Amino acid sequence: MLDQDADDSYLWLEDLDSPDVVRWVADRSAETLAGFADDGFAQTRDAIREVLDNKDRIPYPGWRGDGYYYDFWTDAEHPRGLWRRTTPEQYRQDRPSWEVLLDIDALNAAEGENWTWSGVKVLRPGYDRCLISLSRGGADAVVVREFDLPGRQFVTDGFRLPEAKTEVSWIDAGHIYVATDFGPGSMTSSGYPRIVKRWRRGTTLSEAEPVYEGQPDDVAVSVTHDPTPGYERAFVSRFVDFFRAEHYLRRGTDLVRIAIPDDADFNAHRDWLLIRLRSEWTTGEVTHPAGALLAVDFGQFLSGVRDLAVLFRPAERTSLSSWAWTRNHLLMVTMTDVRTRVEILTPGAGDWARQPVPGATTFGRPWIVDTEPDTSDAYLISSAGFLQPSTLGLGTVGGDVAVLKREPAFFDADGMEVRQYFAVSADGTRIPYFVVGGDDAGPTLLTGYGGFEVSLTPSYSGVIGRGWLARGGTYAVANIRGGGEYGPAWHRAAQRENRVRAYEDFAAVATDLVARGITTPDRLGITGGSNGGLLMGVMLTRYPELFGAVVAAVPLLDLRRYTKLLAGRSWIAEYGDPDDAADWAFLREFSPYHVVTPGQPYPPVLFITSTRDDRVHPGHARKMMALLRRHGYEAAYYENVEGGHGAAADNEQAATRWALTLEFLWRRLG
Repeated sequence: MLDQDADDSYLWLEDLDSPDVVRWVADRSAETLAGFADDGFAQTRDAIREVLDNKDRIPYPGWRGDGYYYDFWTDAEHPRGLWRRTTPEQYRQDRPSWEVLLDIDALNAAEGENWTWSGVKVLRPGYDRCLISLSRGGADAVVVREFDLPGRQFVTDGFRLPEAKTEVSWIDAGHIYVATDFGPGSMTSSGYPRIVKRWRRGTTLSEAEPVYEGQPDDVAVSVTHDPTPGYERAFVSRFVDFFRAEHYLRRGTDLVRIAIPDDADFNAHRDWLLIRLRSEWTTGEVTHPAGALLAVDFGQFLSGVRDLAVLFRPAERTSLSSWAWTRNHLLMVTMTDVRTRVEILTPGAGDWARQPVPGATTFGRPWIVDTEPDTSDAYLISSAGFLQPSTLGLGTVGGDVAVLKREPAFFDADGMEVRQYFAVSADGTRIPYFVVGGDDAGPTLLTGYGGFEVSLTPSYSGVIGRGWLARGGTYAVANIRGGGEYGPAWHRAAQRENRVRAYEDFAAVATDLVARGITTPDRLGITGGSNGGLLMGVMLTRYPELFGAVVAAVPLLDLRRYTKLLAGRSWIAEYGDPDDAADWAFLREFSPYHVVTPGQPYPPVLFITSTRDDRVHPGHARKMMALLRRHGYEAAYYENVEGGHGAAADNEQAATRWALTLEFLWRRLG
């Protein structure tokens, strides 16, 4: 076992671009690619690329309020993508006529850059100007440039911000809110903005008017402006940690605290304030449970009234997933044992009226794609399942849902089925998981996440379908604690000192798969990314006997130094603080990099990461790879230069990443 308190002999691999590190990364990546330089790998990669580039994929649109459907699209001819729009009438056609607004590939050629699309903010209600965010190679840091929508060009003397982790919001045509890197001391210790300013057109950024300043050890501050006519207002949020924040309404130059629990989420729509609780909250004589969704008249709430309507109350197996407003109604998505349904709620005095959205499906996952809250009660809704390609529908509250698009099937699912089982974890908790495949199954691929209240729900993946299921493999998804499948309590059960419960849950699912005869340890492979990459590292070092192969993507592995690398400090609320002796006492017990021990039955492992990942430092994967190799373990490594936290900046890179993952597992599992 590595001495947790000794100097780190692989610290040098945290340097992003020193010549020695660049050479080490290139050599390891080339070695891995050389091991897959055969027809089998090429066939898998090309099959995945066909899925990613397929022109019959559903182009999921977004409404901007001006009567158009907007979309960002990538394919073989446009690897970095097109920002485009079309009319609702055209969108209904099999081959819509799209109006291209910005071609990222053409922009890269003209500017000699490697931009990737990172989002857009359109000015409302004018819809003639945009703030476009562009990332170099897929990093979280972006440049922001103002774009003239009618003229299809960037505004020469418009708003422009250099590369940084930036948040912007339109106020009106002449002003924007900005949270960015204003110079020394303006970023938090997590690497996010801590200062918000109001910037007037025609002035320099240094002349922008200060609005709010957080503390250096906050995670971040953010600002949004709601331009809804008659309800124009701005909100400033100070995120004390990943889950706790102070929220303010800006009135003139004053900030009015929105008096909700600091771990609650809120949403304001016209007259209504929604409050989603992460912990119990007592108001007057009433105690509302964690996971509840409450509604109240916003103006009355600010004046002290606490007459809260309960829109959702969690049950043992039921949780709130998400919500979205139309002009006059609320669409609420809930889950029961990870099965999703959507309801329409109508505001009223006391209890709100409720009705189901037409078209709920078993083992499918309906979700709200978009709404037009400014102008109508229309909504775009999609549904998919593990074996059910996506269907996109257009509905209006009070009417049926009309099918707009159906995604093609990317693999033959005949003879396959979806089953849900429950494993029993070490403390007796029942852990749900899904199994997808046929009766005569080959190798099994299990995935999980288990962190930050993120849920893994049924979805259709042409990549997994073609690259794994169609070859005779079985696919499994574990809904372990730390996620949000059963609400805040499910997440909280695996935070900080309770983190090992997530790992016990995943091990219990792996054991249950074997006990049911679905697979055997030597035929069971696992993969996960980011926090799921940490999960993979723990499985490798804590439960090596359960698995035949492991793939960890953009993983967090060194829990001693994670707070000193990029955005790491922002996750202290999730994992704990290694600089606190009490926290390090439990972190050191499962930090993968610190529990590597010679002579263990570790299965083969592949690490995949990106040099441009400015969220989880690639040093985590580099150091773990080097340490495992030093002890003689079979470990492979691939670092894509571009890609950011997704480890791929375009479909070609994504196909390579997925082909490496699936081929590595398939070959090791036999």
